[in-house]
Amino acid sequence: MDNARPPWARRRHDAAGGGWATAPAPGSRPRGRLPWRSTLAVAVLVTVGSNAAAHGQTDRVPLDPLGHALLLAGAVLLLFRHRFPRATAVGTAACCAAYFTAGYPYGPVFVTLALGAFAAIVAGHRVVAWCAVGGVWLLHLLVAHWLYRWLPPYLGPAPWTQELVVTAWVAAVLAASELVRVRREQLARTRAERAAAERRRADEERLRIARELHDVLAHSISVINVHAGVGLALLDSDPEQARTALTTIKAASKEALGEVRQVLDTLRSPGDAPRAPAPGLDRLPELTEQARGAGLAVDVTTEGDAVALPPGTDLAAFRIVQEALTNIVRHSGSRTARVRLRYAPGALEIRVDDDGPATVGAEQPTGGNGLAGMRERAAALGGTIEAGPRPDGGFRVLARVPLTVGGRAVPEEES
Repeated sequence: MDNARPPWARRRHDAAGGGWATAPAPGSRPRGRLPWRSTLAVAVLVTVGSNAAAHGQTDRVPLDPLGHALLLAGAVLLLFRHRFPRATAVGTAACCAAYFTAGYPYGPVFVTLALGAFAAIVAGHRVVAWCAVGGVWLLHLLVAHWLYRWLPPYLGPAPWTQELVVTAWVAAVLAASELVRVRREQLARTRAERAAAERRRADEERLRIARELHDVLAHSISVINVHAGVGLALLDSDPEQARTALTTIKAASKEALGEVRQVLDTLRSPGDAPRAPAPGLDRLPELTEQARGAGLAVDVTTEGDAVALPPGTDLAAFRIVQEALTNIVRHSGSRTARVRLRYAPGALEIRVDDDGPATVGAEQPTGGNGLAGMRERAAALGGTIEAGPRPDGGFRVLARVPLTVGGRAVPEEES
């Protein structure tokens, strides 16, 4: 049983046929093609080389049709070394063993045995290859030192120095095959790790874009929804106020379209610089004004010495405040919110409070994409988010985002 299969020789499901197939080795030939060029070259080499070597080995049996047939049979088997590596290794070993047992001259017939074993080992069938080569080596020992009495060319036992040469050759073939196998496994592992890293980066990018789109659309649509309700309610009784609501809807939708377009532009051209800077805490007054237009009064206080934030941290802080205010507009009956920014040593603390209660029919935002997105943003920067009802009523979002990681600025987040 062959248990030592390399990673790239794993079994994969064949979706077309519903069965299972063995994945091809990296760099191997397509299974539909046969390596006839290299096989033809080997056939010429062993045939011509063995005939040339026979001239200097008068003590061996001269090559006859059977000898040539064994040489060609071993070479022809190499045509199938990629499709059936185990059968090729055993077949070339059998041809080689029969060739030596018949007493034919030594020569490049070893090449067919070496290539058959090499193909099997590289394909992961190590046990078969080792047994095939080891069987030929053991049979050679028996013929050269015991069976020679009953086999041609009826000479005495072979010198042990010759066996040392044969042993060294067998060890060299097996060692070279194992080195190539290990190298291919390493290359396959490297490719798999690189592919996994690319998939991970793609997943992270999709998550970032989904989070950004959610934050942009959830806030803007919430503002539009509130003003649309106001406009409908005042359309007949106060047309001027309804006009103001429609103007706010137009401005909010235009801003949302601009931010969505910016996110999609980075998706289409990931290597290009963004056309507009990513939003940050400098746009907090604009955000509070939009919330005020939606009927939510926002009180912003700052504690500590404000410092310039890395772009990634600045964007995350803005989105956390934006999502917290959006949740208040959507889920809370409170018309006031308090935002506190505290610049602590090495960290920025963000606290957003509302006094509640939750609106009728609405659930407290203890889950969902919004809070999940806030947690992901904070976690990406090494920070934390706590969100939940306050003991005295209302709801609180408390975020802590570090400003440095290991003494270095937090890396910039793509926008």
